[in-house]
Amino acid sequence: MDLFEQRYREFGGEIKRFHLQRSIRVNTIKISCNRLQQRLEKRGFVLKKIPFVDNGFYVVRSKHNLVSTPEYLLGLFYIQDAASQVPAYILDPKDDIVLDACAAPGGKTIQLASVAKVVVATEIDNERFKKLAYNLERLGISNCISYNIDVMRVKKKFPYILLDAPCSGNYMLEKGWLQKNTLKRIQERSDIQKQLISHLISLLDENGVLLYSTCSLEPEEDECIIQYALDNFNVKLEKINMIGDHGLQNAIGMSFDRSMSHCRRFWPSKTRTIGFFVARLRLC
Repeated sequence: MDLFEQRYREFGGEIKRFHLQRSIRVNTIKISCNRLQQRLEKRGFVLKKIPFVDNGFYVVRSKHNLVSTPEYLLGLFYIQDAASQVPAYILDPKDDIVLDACAAPGGKTIQLASVAKVVVATEIDNERFKKLAYNLERLGISNCISYNIDVMRVKKKFPYILLDAPCSGNYMLEKGWLQKNTLKRIQERSDIQKQLISHLISLLDENGVLLYSTCSLEPEEDECIIQYALDNFNVKLEKINMIGDHGLQNAIGMSFDRSMSHCRRFWPSKTRTIGFFVARLRLC
């Protein structure tokens, strides 16, 4: 039996491939959901509302390529997997200042900008930063300050922080993922994630909120990182009302805090999305 197949069965999931339905998020800074839906449906698109987030649609059928439409070129929507729309939706900075710590290519940054007062976005990789800058310009985002720097250099405090952490990904995102990934590679990502979350918790204002997410299904990159934060910092998990399984209580020979059930795991076979994990931490 494959390593990951055996692991996932132990965790309550399974490997099941399927055609991932494309999805978009409306750029409500420029247009309403109803108006965009009307425009795209006139062009032959069939859209279905994503039920667990605001302003998102599944593209059920289409006669044209999404990126060739005037609506895309005008920045009226962003192509984004449904699960990837969850972190910013859950963080919900409510007209406040938010740090997007690993921002490129910018889908979550743009989503945050629609509800935040100001978004400070950082991206260390030069090429990925160019994509971030392009998307911010295309979608007309004026309340975001972006920096091509390592977030570990940031010292300012924030009331809200989004850490969509660099991770090993999952089998729905990349052909051959199951064959090329190893536990060693996953552990290397976990070490980086611990460094990032440690630094970013130190940047939280009093009673501040950090939203941690990955597109990984591996406990080393998910529950283990949150357990590390609970054990080493004065933070607590907040309940997330969202689709998906609860965070694991036991895995890879470890037992996790009871509050780990507040986290959410998106098993592709259950949520019909990419694999995903999300946790909301508040500074006590």
